[in-house]
Amino acid sequence: MGDLIYLYGLIPTEEAAAHQSFPSFTGFDGERKLYTIPIDNVTAVVCKLDSDHYSEEAIKDKIDSDMDWLQEKAFHHHETVAALYKSFTIIPLKFCTIYKNEESLQQTIQSNQSRIEETLSKLQGNEEWNVKIYSDDHELKKQVSENNAAIEAKKKEISELPRGRQFFEKKKIDKLIEDELENEKNRVCEQVHEKLKEHSLHAAIKKNWSKDVTGLKENMAWNSVFLLPMPNVESFLEEMKQFEQELGGTGWRFEATGPWPAYHFSSFS
Repeated sequence: MGDLIYLYGLIPTEEAAAHQSFPSFTGFDGERKLYTIPIDNVTAVVCKLDSDHYSEEAIKDKIDSDMDWLQEKAFHHHETVAALYKSFTIIPLKFCTIYKNEESLQQTIQSNQSRIEETLSKLQGNEEWNVKIYSDDHELKKQVSENNAAIEAKKKEISELPRGRQFFEKKKIDKLIEDELENEKNRVCEQVHEKLKEHSLHAAIKKNWSKDVTGLKENMAWNSVFLLPMPNVESFLEEMKQFEQELGGTGWRFEATGPWPAYHFSSFS
């Protein structure tokens, strides 16, 4: 069997041609180098893989049984795409996007040509940034229990009840505090998100990560991505600083990272 083709990303042919020589990167197998395949206005950045060692079944077995291999290869993919992003507008492909041969890759790109070119045009001059908002729920719960109007009203209502009923009604306070804490977290996060969206072309909300993933004592309350025109990045980050100054130290922490390859705004199958 012939070699397989590992696809890292798609870049404009015009940008690829403007570089006198393509940067030298080691491929997925740690041996062969990356190279480019021009397909009209789109250029694929790829490397070759031995079909015996990197078949679909072989990779699945590795992913299921060898965590060190998975981490190493996932890091290689991310670092390679990030390095390409420094020099080119790029549609980054997902980890382990593999084609049987150059012909099948070419057919796929040609059948999606207009959408790919449209996406590359959308990405030119723009950057993807990620915003994570973390909450110290213990601190926020204390603030909510002391300053929330609904909770204060419930406490007042309970205080006016006969003592026998107060015991049972007080148990409902904890549930009310939990509910109001979630309401407050959503209110703040949505307010921050909507304000930051004003600087962006596109924005999306992602799934929060658990403490097991982040390794932090705080909870991740919000996780979002923004596609920013480069001239807007400074004002975007300044807006983030203002939120940090206003709310930092009161149970909230804000984190903006980027620019990243635009994984979230350049899907391609």
